[in-house]
Amino acid sequence: MIFKSTFALFFAVVVAGVLLAGSGSAAPMSSHASLVIRHQLHGCHAWSLNGGAFAAKQTVSLPRGGSVTVVDNDVMSHKLIKTSGAAVTITNMTTGMMGTKAGQGMMAHMGASTKVVFSRRGVYTFTTKPGEDYMSGVKTIGEDNVLRLTVTVS
Repeated sequence: MIFKSTFALFFAVVVAGVLLAGSGSAAPMSSHASLVIRHQLHGCHAWSLNGGAFAAKQTVSLPRGGSVTVVDNDVMSHKLIKTSGAAVTITNMTTGMMGTKAGQGMMAHMGASTKVVFSRRGVYTFTTKPGEDYMSGVKTIGEDNVLRLTVTVS
């Protein structure tokens, strides 16, 4: 009898815990996102958001104060360009080749990265301006993708 009562009480506590855990609000929004640009045969280049599928267009939501880091693993340089939205802080995380300084948002070599911090709420759009291939003989099929990023900051 004691075993049945203890088991019933234990089962009730476990069920209540599961119900309470499931009734809470959604997980908090991440305050950071990562994009990786790569070369591909169709469309020349694409980017992946937080390890997801590679595509020409990406969308992310961030809280105010959040950031996006872009890493260029493509066979060409890319410059990140804000096309709309309030002011942001863009910081190159790596320098140009041989320690030379690159312009704001410029990822001048493979592995170069830049970070964007969003201090105001709103919708921001970005694109990249690709440079020349680092090496000759790089093949692609079809029109080159235009990389586009939309960031919604709440």
